[in-house]
Parts: sequence; C-alpha cells; structure tokens
Amino acid sequence: MNGFRKSLFASLIAIIVPLAQADAAGSTFDGTWNVRISSSSQTCGNGATVAIGISNGQIASSSSAVTASGRVADAGSISVRLSTGIKSAVGSGRLSGTSGSGTWRGAMCSGTWTAERM
Repeated sequence: MNGFRKSLFASLIAIIVPLAQADAAGSTFDGTWNVRISSSSQTCGNGATVAIGISNGQIASSSSAVTASGRVADAGSISVRLSTGIKSAVGSGRLSGTSGSGTWRGAMCSGTWTAERM
C-alpha cells in the first residue's frame, strides 16, 4: 500500500503543477481597468467610461450600473460583453502591459475603446 500511495501522490503532483502554472499565466492582466468607449456617431453618444475587473482571465464589471462579462487570453486578446438595462454591446481587441484598445458594436452603434490599468 505504501508504494501505491507514493505512486498516487506522484501522479497527482504531475497533474496539479501544470494546472497551477496555467492559472498563473492567465492572471497577467488581472486587476481593475478603466475603459473609455467612443463612437463616431453623434446619436450614439461619446466618451463613456467604465471600470471593469479581470480575475484569472475572467471579466466582471466593477460598477453596479453596467454588467460586464468575457475573457482575456494569455496573449492579451480580449472578448467582452457590456450591458445595462436592455442595451448591450460586444467588443474585442488586445491588452498589452498596462493599456489596450479595440472595437465594439451594439444594435445600432459601433466604435472604438481604449483601456488603462488602474
């Protein structure tokens, strides 16, 4: 039985260590980000700012007024969905270090976004 326990323990370590390393890699962009949303259309408004949080690569809103969800890949590509009430928009782009940028689109509007780590 003692040999069996050692073998089981070694197998568990062999499985757990790579998983822990993968989680650490996914946390490169963790923290709070300030996102400025812009549109070229006057009717869609311009200049909204939203704070989002990233934890283990998962996106969540830092505001009760806006719901955010999505994912950041290890290399920094980001896919996000923002919604408030019945309005929603999807965005994509890239984060790098302490900044990022991309595009977004909603039902009748579209534009660009920029982000800075707070």
